Amino acid sequence: MYRGPLTRGGALAAGALSVLMLAACGGQAADDSPDASGEAAEGYPVTVDTLFGEVTVEDRPENVVATGWSDAETALALGVQPVGVADWQGYGAPGVGPWAADLFDSEPAQLDTMEPNLEQIAGLEPDVILDTRSDNSQERYDLLSPVAPVVGPPPGVEVTYGTTWQEQTRQVAAVLDEAERGEELIAELEGEFEALRGENPDFADVTIAVGAYFDGQYGAYVPGDSRVDVLQDLGFEYKSEITEMADGAFYVDLSPELVEVLDADLTVVFPIGDTADTLREDPVLQGIGSAQDDRLLIIDDPELANAFSSGSTLGISHALEGIVPLIHDTLGQE
Repeated sequence: MYRGPLTRGGALAAGALSVLMLAACGGQAADDSPDASGEAAEGYPVTVDTLFGEVTVEDRPENVVATGWSDAETALALGVQPVGVADWQGYGAPGVGPWAADLFDSEPAQLDTMEPNLEQIAGLEPDVILDTRSDNSQERYDLLSPVAPVVGPPPGVEVTYGTTWQEQTRQVAAVLDEAERGEELIAELEGEFEALRGENPDFADVTIAVGAYFDGQYGAYVPGDSRVDVLQDLGFEYKSEITEMADGAFYVDLSPELVEVLDADLTVVFPIGDTADTLREDPVLQGIGSAQDDRLLIIDDPELANAFSSGSTLGISHALEGIVPLIHDTLGQE
């Protein structure tokens, strides 16, 4: 599982991009016409508003490629199986969490994440590319859009990888003509959050900080990141100091001297590519106030950490089952 992209990738020089498009796509992107009868499926064409302008899909997509974080799980929740999946969290085939994997009938192609392989994607003959949770860069959009229509983040998303699970569900549902089912999924998960807030009113009086330990360094997530959003949807209040440090990013690296900013009424941290024992034995983390007062929750179950990080309706619902009891234990609540 990755904490999220570390760099902005995927941009190619314009000349090289043109050559690659000619070689890999063979005119694919221009072939957006309806079927041989000349009639599009009911409900099409569909136009979706994105951070990069309006995107129109002429007919019901048959080959869907999911390149954005948790776009594949969102499509699966809506009953559509992508032919290609970018595995952002390092699950391995089929590229989604175990809460969604059984929804595939056959294994999709595994795609690169930050630096998409255009030739591989074009070879899948996509009718649409889902990239709704990404780095929000024009470069990435310009790279992918000659292959097929790209449904990116909705307008107004300011934090990188900051498309909310509601926004992602609506973007994907719109292009797949599953808007009604999309609203059902949103209502179901919002109902779970509402019930949990009702059962746990004391959460509203608790401040939180959320961090990760990756490649020997701590970092903190900020509002707009799905992990923080999950806890805020449970009623918790986020510490604003870290938000100011992030400056528009979803995550900020913390030097050892700054790890103290993770101190809150409840601090949630998990390791990426390491073990929870490393965090339990680390004097830097264990020296912050919440650790000293036993208000530090270290998520040591990789599946739970992945679900918590997934950002999809399926993954979040799975995460809530495991993380709420752990929060109770950490805060000493019944």
